[in-house]
Amino acid sequence: MQYTPCDILKPFIRNYSVITIDKDINNEIFYPSGYVDFIVKMPDGNAATIIGGQYRDTPAFELLGHLTVPTRLNAAKGTTILIARMYPYACAVFFPNPITDFTNSATNLLDVYAKDLRDLYEVMMSKVSINQQIALIESFFIEKLKKHEGKRQKVQQLSLICRHILTTGEGFDLNQLSSTLGLSKRYIQKQFFEMVGLTPGTLYASFRFNRSLGQILTTDVSLTSIAYECGYYDQAHFIKEFRKFTGITPLQVRRT
Repeated sequence: MQYTPCDILKPFIRNYSVITIDKDINNEIFYPSGYVDFIVKMPDGNAATIIGGQYRDTPAFELLGHLTVPTRLNAAKGTTILIARMYPYACAVFFPNPITDFTNSATNLLDVYAKDLRDLYEVMMSKVSINQQIALIESFFIEKLKKHEGKRQKVQQLSLICRHILTTGEGFDLNQLSSTLGLSKRYIQKQFFEMVGLTPGTLYASFRFNRSLGQILTTDVSLTSIAYECGYYDQAHFIKEFRKFTGITPLQVRRT
C-alpha cells in the first residue's frame, strides 16, 4: 500500500509504502529504482542486502542509496518495512554526509543521527496506525529540511535537471542537456556529484534500465525491440548494461 507525502515534502519524497514479506527470500535480485530509499524495519523479522558482494543486515533505519552494481536481498517471511522513496536529489536536504557516501551502499542511519532516530523509533513502535508512524517520519524530515534550508535553492534547480533526464525518451546527450538548460556541462556534472552522487549519464542509464525492465516483466515484446525502444544502441549494448545493474541478462529475467 502506498501513501502520499505532505505538501512540504512532495518535492523531495515520491511516496511511502509498507511491504510485508510473504515468504522467505534468499539471494533474490534487487533491481535498482533510480530513487533513494529511507527504510524503517519493524522489530519482527530480519532482512539483509548484498551489494557488490558486501553483506549488510538491515538495521532499524537504513538509507539504500543509488545502486549501479548487482544487489541481492535476503528476508524472512513476515518481515515488514516502511519505505520513504526519495527523489534522486533529495538526500542533500536531509543528511549531512557527502552524497557519494550513500551510492552503492546500505547505510545504518543510526550512525548519522543516533539519538534522533533512536528516540523516533521508540515513539514509532508505540503507535499502531501506519498513518501515525508516517506522520512521525515526516516530522523528522521537516526538521532536517529546515536545518538545511540553504541547500533548497540548489536542489530546486537540480530537480528540474533530473526531471528533464527522467522524462526524455531519447538517448542521453550531455551537450544537448547543457544547451537546452543554458547551463555548462561542468556545472551540471559538479551539481550531480555533490547532490545526487551519480553522473547525469548514470542516472539516465538507471532510468533506461527501469523502462526496459518494466517491458520485460509485463509484455512479450521481443528483447531486440525493447532495446531499441529504450534507447540502447543494439541488443549487445542492452545486455551489457543490464548485466552491469543486475548480474544477469534480460532473457534470464524474462524466464524467471
